[in-house]
Amino acid sequence: MLVECSAKELTTFYSEVRHYTERICKPLEIEDYVPQPVVDVSPPKWHLAHTTWFFEEFVLRKFLKDYRPFDEKYRYLFNSYYNSVGDKTPRNQRGFLSRPTVAEVFRYRSYVDEKMLRFLEKELPDEAKELVILGINHEQQHQELLLTDLKYILHQNPLFPAYKEDFAPEEITESQKPDFVVIEQGVYEIGFSGKGFCFDNELGRHKVFLHDFSIRNTLVTNAEYLEFMEDGGYRNFNLWHSEGWDWINQNRIEAPLYWHKIDGEWFNFTLSGLRKIKPEAPITHVSFYEASAFAEWKGMRLPTEFEWEVASDLFNWGLRWEWTNSAYLPYPFFKKLPGAVGEYNGKFMVNQMVLRGASIATPTDHSRKTYRNFFHPHLRWQFTGIRLARSIE
Repeated sequence: MLVECSAKELTTFYSEVRHYTERICKPLEIEDYVPQPVVDVSPPKWHLAHTTWFFEEFVLRKFLKDYRPFDEKYRYLFNSYYNSVGDKTPRNQRGFLSRPTVAEVFRYRSYVDEKMLRFLEKELPDEAKELVILGINHEQQHQELLLTDLKYILHQNPLFPAYKEDFAPEEITESQKPDFVVIEQGVYEIGFSGKGFCFDNELGRHKVFLHDFSIRNTLVTNAEYLEFMEDGGYRNFNLWHSEGWDWINQNRIEAPLYWHKIDGEWFNFTLSGLRKIKPEAPITHVSFYEASAFAEWKGMRLPTEFEWEVASDLFNWGLRWEWTNSAYLPYPFFKKLPGAVGEYNGKFMVNQMVLRGASIATPTDHSRKTYRNFFHPHLRWQFTGIRLARSIE
């Protein structure tokens, strides 16, 4: 969808987002840019290059006459999943790329930025403007991934190095007293409406019928989750989906990601280093399986994404991506766009669960109640959390 903005506003938006990506990387050492410990985590160097590739591939190559690519090989190297563009580096081999160097990738960014800023001075056709805005929002998504991927990369080091010693947002707590908000049965509208940017998976505003339910105004805390663990939550098969039970046993899962028991005390690896668990902080880095098992242990459930959206104005959200009990599927009026842009969301609408809200790593522009995040149910390297709901009979 076309977002109304002037050439100056678009240029400013582009520049601010591009500079912020590089500011995220300021605390890094050169060795931090390359590792890829698991397939789901990309190296920082790859994020820097791929977000640049997006503008080169979808904007400059298409709309700028006589554009000369920085390096033709990058079209293959830094393609992520766009089959429409052609071949790509296998996802699990991004960390194998010791070359191009980090310095060369920063030169690539500078080259593309120079061309883009000149391009943005022109009167752009609507299609070009839409692609630029999509590219900026795409980079903001990668800013969040940069932080979460960095945390996973640094955690693989037994020295538990900090990204930034003063990075404290992970331990922010909620001030209100836990309570349940009641939502009455009725027909509600779901999906994005109005002006401004959204992703295509938020479109297709439609009606849903909801039965009476209640939803908690606060997230589940570390202290509450620790009670679940101490009560044998990870050993009670009755609480788990069959796939979840297999997953925790095959992978010997006994606690949230980044938790470590040292001399009888629980510690949590954060972007500011290893810290003692803060009991009142919201639990994070749990999978859908763990979130669902905890809800079952409490005699409750996770909200559906529609319940979450309808109730979201009645509680504070934004500290954690919140698992919902909804599969990631297209809305009734969803339309997959033609070409490479159509690969952005539509082809992932299978075997994944929806998360709502935002996290402490989410850019402000992406914190909206209709935003549909999605991950496979076993993944937990994002700042994921739990909000409880229950049906009212």
